Amino acid sequence: MSVNFTEVADRVHVLRHPVLDVNVTLIVGDRAALVVDTLSTAGQAAELAAAARTITPHPWMIVNTHHHFDHCFGNATLAGTPACPMYAHETTVALLRDHAAEVRRRAYDEMRGTEPVLAAELAQAQILAPSHAVHLESTVDLGGRLVVLRHLGRGHTEGDLVVHVPDADLLVAGDLIEESGPPAFEDSYPLEWAGTVAELLRLTTARSRVVPGHGAVVGVDFVQRQHEQLSALAWMIRDGHADHSPTQRVAARAPFGPETALVAVNRGYAELTGEALT
Repeated sequence: MSVNFTEVADRVHVLRHPVLDVNVTLIVGDRAALVVDTLSTAGQAAELAAAARTITPHPWMIVNTHHHFDHCFGNATLAGTPACPMYAHETTVALLRDHAAEVRRRAYDEMRGTEPVLAAELAQAQILAPSHAVHLESTVDLGGRLVVLRHLGRGHTEGDLVVHVPDADLLVAGDLIEESGPPAFEDSYPLEWAGTVAELLRLTTARSRVVPGHGAVVGVDFVQRQHEQLSALAWMIRDGHADHSPTQRVAARAPFGPETALVAVNRGYAELTGEALT
């Protein structure tokens, strides 16, 4: 399978991989590059590395936007030997370092019904945890270009990391923003997600570009609309819980469709009841 990067801003390139329509972003400075997310398998990561080498000869560092397999299971292949510096939020680092078997099992369970070949590869994947844990903010110097890694709050997962390229007016949002499908709520914090996206919007200008976790690069208007939907969903969850409404009834009229929303409503109700979200 041939995959290629497309330049979407000055020395910022996006590879939109056909498997799961997931994005990888390559940010190039004067002396180094930054690869944001590493795809699902060793084979995909090898293709990614070859595509990146057509763009830049510079050594690279890696960022994982979160712990889901399609964004980090290529780490071991892309990191090289010795491994290059790799960054992620501290909870993502802990999950990939201390709970790799559980992360791998959940990836297999998620894909075995629809993508059995991919699921078999995920079951054997070597998981390499990032070496650098980000708490709230870290800055990476690519040589003449500073990139800021920010944890703006919980949303799609507990450890979402946003990559901000100020001189290109571009943000890589990971799965905090989805373009080619609805947001995924299985590991989410639906009562907080809208607030996290509001923080992302505070970093934008009218001309900002935002790279979602999946799908086409979007503008600020798209992010604002998704924020409005996430905010409406959070209020519906809170109101439904206060009124003791069945989760299915709330999900039936919620944004993103009843099947997707039901996962969010169940997690929101659990949090409001005081249950720990896992």
